[in-house]
Formats: sequence, structure tokens, C-alpha cells
Amino acid sequence: MSSPREPAVLAADLAAPGAPVFSDYGRVLRNVHVAGEYWHMELAVPEGLAGAAPGQFYQMLCEPRATAGPVPFLRRPMSIYRFDRGQRRLEFLYKVTGIGTAALAQQRSGDAVGLVGPLGIGFRLERSWRHVLIVARGVGLATLAPLAEAARENGIRSTVILSARSPDLILSRERFLANGATVSVVVDTDRTSEVANVERMIRDIHAADPFDAFFTCGSNRLLKLLKSLGEDLRVPGQVAIEQQMACGLGMCFCCIRPIVRGGDVEYLRVCHDGPVFTLEEVDSW
Repeated sequence: MSSPREPAVLAADLAAPGAPVFSDYGRVLRNVHVAGEYWHMELAVPEGLAGAAPGQFYQMLCEPRATAGPVPFLRRPMSIYRFDRGQRRLEFLYKVTGIGTAALAQQRSGDAVGLVGPLGIGFRLERSWRHVLIVARGVGLATLAPLAEAARENGIRSTVILSARSPDLILSRERFLANGATVSVVVDTDRTSEVANVERMIRDIHAADPFDAFFTCGSNRLLKLLKSLGEDLRVPGQVAIEQQMACGLGMCFCCIRPIVRGGDVEYLRVCHDGPVFTLEEVDSW
């Protein structure tokens, strides 16, 4: 097995530390409300911005269309939901939670949106892996969707568990299915999302068809569950964590989090040293 900090076998040149970062504008093709607080934006972008690896993110300028009201000073970090280098397209699935994302929701077809990226270290896939588990909730649905596509391209099967408050907030099921994943849905409304049930599901699947790796994003309780299962079943894993960021480039030290490595706690920058870490390194999402 390669070093946990080694770049992914997929798009290694883009996920590696020190890879080129671009600053430019994308042109909005679509920006639509999909469910609840969630919106889906598709952008046409210059060539440099179009390259990314699953788990990486972009710093997005959030300028409201109207001049009235507050204007966010800082860009917002947005995980990549889909990218197409050939067509020079980027897609983002985002949740409106404040003035920055509310400004993004105002954008219409033809508007220009400033982007810096791709940024951060993305997910890593081992060439020897044949079956991985992806567990996502909330914004994790956006972060992990590209991973299933990358797994398929590398001949790796995906089992996916999608968790949400209610069925209408399961936003990426068709996307995962289109990439050959086996998908299960668990929700709060019928209590199938309870940790005990999700653990039972994972153990049953692993007993019949063992996992080579776990991946998660979007929930502390799911992170803690996969950490525990990973230790018990001796399955490695990775998590993409969320953190408030200012620059996104590692210069401002705004996004420091305690990360456990070699038994010691190191205070690392999520934007520069992550946002993807191993399950063993992270105690909370």
C-alpha cells in the first residue's frame, strides 16, 4: 500500500501538492434550485480551471447580482461535484446557508463567477483495490459523487450509502447509479439512518464482499462509525472534512485543525494539507 499522503493514481498530476492553481472567471450555464437548501450550478470555464481531482475544491467569488445588501468579502470553498476537461465544464452542488451562498443562488445564465483552483489534496485510490464503500450525507453527496466516477474509471466497484434527513434530500442517487455503484438510501424520517442500522448494513455487505477502503463526508456520526469499523475490520479509509476558510491557499492559517499522525497531534491547514485525510488522522468532521 502506498503512503497515505501519496497522490491518487487518478489525476495524480492535479491532486498532488504543488500542482498549478488558476484564477479566472467561469460563465454560468445553469444555476437551479434542486431541493431544500440545495442548488446546482454548471459553469463553462477556461482550460486551466477545468482540471480537478475528486475531493479537491475551488474558492468561489460570491458577488450578488443586485448592488443592495451585504457583499461577502471572502470567497467560499466549494467542493467539485463534476468536471469535464474536454468540454471545460465544472459543476457544483451547494447548500445556501449565509450571505455568500445566497449570492451564488442569485446568479443566472451568462453571469461571470470568479474561481481560484483546483485546490487541496483529493481522494486517493489504490490500483489493487476492487471494492470500496462510499458513505455520504448532506454536502458530502457533492464531495463524494466524483469519487464513484473515478473508481469506475479505474475498474473499482463502489457500494454507496446515501444518508439524509428525508427522501427528497437524496440528491445524487442517479449520478452514483450511472457510475455502476450499488446504492442504498437511509433517512431520518424512517430511522434507517440510525448508526446501529448503518453499521449492520456495512458489516453484512463486508462479510459477503469485503471492502478494500472506506470513504465518507458530511457527518460526524458516520465518520466515527467508519473509524471504529475500519479499526475492527482492518479497512483503511479517507474523509473529506469541512472547515471555514479565508484564502484557500494555505497563507492565512485560518483553517487549522488538529490532525493525528504517528501518535502525535499536528495542527495542519485543511485547505493545503487536506481537505482529504485518512480516517485515523481525524476525530471530527
